[in-house]
Amino acid sequence: MSDTLTPDAIARQIEQLEYRNLAFIDGRFVPASSGETFDTLNPATGELLTRVAACDGADVDLAVQAARRAFEAGVWSGLPPAERKAIMQRFADLIEEHCLELAVLEALEAGKPIGECFNVDIPDTANTIRWHAEAADKLHDAVTPTDKSVLSIVKREPIGVVGAVLPWNFPAMMAGWKLGPALITGNSVVLKPAELTSLSTLRLAELAHEAGIPAGVLNVVPGLGHVAGKAIGLHPDIDLAAFTGSTEVGRRFLEYSAASNLKRVVLECGGKNPQVVMPDVGDLKTVASNVLAAAFWNMGENCSAGSRLIVHRSVKDALVDEMQRQLEEEWVTGDPLDPNVQLGALIEKDHMDKVLAHIERAKVDGLKLITGGSRIREESGGYFVAPTIFDDVPQDAGVAREEIFGPVLAVIPFDTEEEAIAIANDTCYGLAASLWSEDLNTVHRMAAAIRAGTVSVNCFSEGDITTPFGGYKQSGFGGRDKSVYAHDQYCELKTTWIQLS
Repeated sequence: MSDTLTPDAIARQIEQLEYRNLAFIDGRFVPASSGETFDTLNPATGELLTRVAACDGADVDLAVQAARRAFEAGVWSGLPPAERKAIMQRFADLIEEHCLELAVLEALEAGKPIGECFNVDIPDTANTIRWHAEAADKLHDAVTPTDKSVLSIVKREPIGVVGAVLPWNFPAMMAGWKLGPALITGNSVVLKPAELTSLSTLRLAELAHEAGIPAGVLNVVPGLGHVAGKAIGLHPDIDLAAFTGSTEVGRRFLEYSAASNLKRVVLECGGKNPQVVMPDVGDLKTVASNVLAAAFWNMGENCSAGSRLIVHRSVKDALVDEMQRQLEEEWVTGDPLDPNVQLGALIEKDHMDKVLAHIERAKVDGLKLITGGSRIREESGGYFVAPTIFDDVPQDAGVAREEIFGPVLAVIPFDTEEEAIAIANDTCYGLAASLWSEDLNTVHRMAAAIRAGTVSVNCFSEGDITTPFGGYKQSGFGGRDKSVYAHDQYCELKTTWIQLS
């Protein structure tokens, strides 16, 4: 992997780029059975990139059949864990070798800043695959404490065929979060990327096959969510459906499971995440930098985005002033292919319009807009929205309660610790939270009281690959991504009870 990201290197990579735009089933690229395609656009320009195979239920069925054949044949599920580990490590190596290519694909198709793709998303994808691979022969099964006349063994076995449905905001990274634990535990996978961002996932499938993952073990079926995604949810021969996306769509996978074969369902859904700043904070520059990153990283298109700043009234104005200064001096919105850009385009016009509608409603309601609040760079043809901050927001306002999934931050003042906790927990979500305080007692007390799957203290963080990621309440269901805890959800537990003579 190149250590440098230059405009010349990006331009050369674009010239060499080949779009994989067919389904990947049973080890080869194939068109959709219907011959149908859908357009995938560059959100920074609104221009067509390519047309992608639009898979439907027939294609999902072919992919599931291939996955089941591979699983039953044991070409992957039957390998010793150490052999699966070696192949997955080679897969991670190939991701790193093709880092620039994958980063360019994601910048072009998702509107993400290429610096983030090249330095964070694609390396994190490789690291995720490698980390789960390394755990393959480190997790032990168990012998339970029974009477000496019995030998009782508890083993993990792969669940079988996994259907995974991905979001568009972190295409490769979210593929890694699903593929790492699902594949290393011996399952076959049918993966559906978001229709807005299929290209990097299809390339990953090709690299996985090149690394030695057998045909049929990893299949990718691009298509529309209400067609291909629904077909995965309803398929009677899929043993588990893993979904990352909106809470609204996540509910449907529970319905699909109930209407089909009671497949296991793992959901990672939305968030309206609080950032709580107590009055004893020290360095406001550091706080402001982290608050902005939490709110605007990836254009706010992030389920763990800290879109509510709950800040003590005594430090609010100084913190907001510092945030405005940093936004003006350090945050650049522009062409996602420019390595100096921090904020790219929103994913599509419909999503941009939805974000702008939230902003306009807040203006009509009389909320105090202190920066941003409009579409920008319209001449580019792309879908850019300025990072937007509303101050003194009532906790029942729409921008304080609804997941906007865009670059919009609501600043909510408070006076007491009890009030801050109540505001932080006043949401149907519980994915992530950040807490700022110099007092250890305050940190322990408040971190325990905030109902969220991850609470970062004196920083904005989702943890790392060793920590589970998922949420309370309507932010998640059935399991967690990342860490060794993710392995168990892709396994069945089998007890073998042996009566000894």
